[in-house]
Amino acid sequence: MLQVTPVRAFTDNYIWLIHSPQDAARVVVVDPGDAKPVERALASRNLTLSGLLLTHHHGDHVGGVEELLQNRRGIPVYGPATEVIPGNPQRLREGDRALFPDLGLAFDVLDVPGHTAGHIAYVGHGAVFCGDTLFSAGCGRLFEGTAEQMHDSLSKLAALPAETLVYCAHEYTLSNLKFGQAVEPHNQAAASYLSHCRELRARDEATIPTDIRRERNVNPFLRCDDQSVKQAAEAYAGRRLPSQPEVFAVIRQWKDSFR
Repeated sequence: MLQVTPVRAFTDNYIWLIHSPQDAARVVVVDPGDAKPVERALASRNLTLSGLLLTHHHGDHVGGVEELLQNRRGIPVYGPATEVIPGNPQRLREGDRALFPDLGLAFDVLDVPGHTAGHIAYVGHGAVFCGDTLFSAGCGRLFEGTAEQMHDSLSKLAALPAETLVYCAHEYTLSNLKFGQAVEPHNQAAASYLSHCRELRARDEATIPTDIRRERNVNPFLRCDDQSVKQAAEAYAGRRLPSQPEVFAVIRQWKDSFR
C-alpha cells in the first residue's frame, strides 16, 4: 500500500505526494498546479522531490512544474505523449510505464481521453492517479474529447481491481453525490456515502481517496448499464437511448446544467 499525502491548492485541487516505499522522505509529486504549497509541504515535512507525474495540460495541474524544476533539473518527469506540457517530460501513452527504479515505484499508463484529448492515468501499487477523468461520484467535463471517448476511458478505470484506490485531483464529491441523487434517488449506497462525506467535510477532511468498488456502486457515470440510470437519462432526454455511450452523453449534459 502506498503512502500518499495530499497537498491542497487553489479552491479544491489536490496535489499528491507519493512516498517512496524504500525511503518515505523521497516523494513523487502528481499534477503540481502550484509550486508554493508543494514547496511548503516539502520543507515542513523534510521531504525531497524526486520526480513528477503529469496527467494533462491544464494549468491547475502543471502550472507549478517549471518553478519546481528550477533547482531539480535532473529528476524524472513524465507526461502525456500528445499534449504540450512544461518541463520537457518523458512522453507516455497507453502501454508505457513511468519508472522510478531508485524509489521502488513503477506505474502503468492508461490513455483516458475525454476531459482533454491526451489525458493519461497512472496505475500501480494498488492505486490510480487519474487527474480529472474520474472523480468520486463524478467525472470530468468534456473540454476536448467526445462522450464516446470519455465513456471508454471511464470503462477502463472501472475495470481496475475493486480495491484500487482512486486519487483524483479535485474535492467535488458532495456536489457529485447531490447530482447522483437526482439520477438515482433510491441508491442506498450513494445515500450512505453522502452522509459519510458530509461528516468528513464538516471536519474539513478529504473525501479522497475513494476506491473502484465504491465508485461502481455510487457513480452514475460508471453505471450507464444500470437500468435505473438508463431510465433516468431517457426521462431527462425524452427519447430512447439504445447504447451506454448515449446514456453517458445525456447524463454528462444533465450534470453540466445541474444546480
